[in-house]
Amino acid sequence: MTSTPRTQDRVAHDVWLPAETIAVRDNARTAVATHLAPHARDIGQRTESRDSFPWEAFRGLASEGLFGVPFDTEFGAGLEHPMLATCTVAEEIAYESSSMAGVYDGQCILVPQTLTFASPELRARLIPELTTGQTAFAFATTEPETSSDLTAERLSTTAVRTDTGFVVNGRKRWITNSVVAGWVSILCRDGVDGDRATMLLIDLSSPGVTIGEPDLKMGHRGQITADIVLQDVHVPHENVLGEPGRGMRVALSALVRGRIGIGAAGVGVAQAALDLAVERLRTRHVFGAPLGAMQHWQFTMAKHATDIECARSLYQKAALLLDRGESAEPEAAMAKAYGSKIAGDVVRDAIQVHGALGFAREVAATGEAVRLEEMYRDAKILEIFEGANELQHWIVARHLIGRDLTG
Repeated sequence: MTSTPRTQDRVAHDVWLPAETIAVRDNARTAVATHLAPHARDIGQRTESRDSFPWEAFRGLASEGLFGVPFDTEFGAGLEHPMLATCTVAEEIAYESSSMAGVYDGQCILVPQTLTFASPELRARLIPELTTGQTAFAFATTEPETSSDLTAERLSTTAVRTDTGFVVNGRKRWITNSVVAGWVSILCRDGVDGDRATMLLIDLSSPGVTIGEPDLKMGHRGQITADIVLQDVHVPHENVLGEPGRGMRVALSALVRGRIGIGAAGVGVAQAALDLAVERLRTRHVFGAPLGAMQHWQFTMAKHATDIECARSLYQKAALLLDRGESAEPEAAMAKAYGSKIAGDVVRDAIQVHGALGFAREVAATGEAVRLEEMYRDAKILEIFEGANELQHWIVARHLIGRDLTG
């Protein structure tokens, strides 16, 4: 498949982006073209199974150093702005495969943040496995009856303290990488009737752990999810992430970062769709003129380009705040909600520009395919996971109007 010209290179400018981030983006773009692009269409179309995890692309991206971007010099790139760079990588991956950006979000944003609360011994043991892609990692907060409404009281997975650690029972749902992961950072209710939560790092080869069959989803088929069932699983004290009873702090700090990453992924999807649409507008002729001569599409694409630039600035600002050690809760919510929304909006219009070709997986007679059908299926989940967009709007409203009114 020939490469589509990037409109980003014509209408977006790196006014303040750090030189280290630009270098990471350039490396990521090359790595994605080398290790992900050749497999991306197969990843996006095949049915989920235990054997369909995209190991070749996963480990290829890791081999180029992309999994080390979030970490300090002891384990990784040692960047001044690691969150900004990691989200930039997520955008580049999503440009080619939104589902692989979801995999990257779990491996390189959610789990690394939980590991900042791990003991030095665990970090030294496990982070090299993560950065090399030797081992996949998972992050588990969601359950069948709780997802966006995440509180300790809502959790049914429990961690009961014993003299030697914890005994965990429960079920987690929609867990990315679970079918192949070696370890999971998991949020549990602290005790059967507790009102606090504890975050634990669990070896998924432990007795009592069962991984369900992969979920069959509309999109994001490379981001394979499945239930994790835990029955009397013993977890030693040293596997606590942070402090017992303070796991919600660990989980929420990871989720704030994950939301920025999903906002960045939305930008990547939207940018790819815009580029496909613009190329079609320039090359498709209707009524004796290029389709792009129609003012409707000129104005529509100009608006989308503006929205993408706004969404990119939002996620970059939120990431930079975290890199400075500042709070970014409302900015992260804005970045996630806005970036994920425009992904669906731009893909929808890109399909319209392509007509039936955009709706088709493949034209049987010619083999033509523009992957917009896959992108449309993928884009929807961005508005749902890492906290549904309605929750993100509520978070912004709490800061805007005040918790005394919003709750």
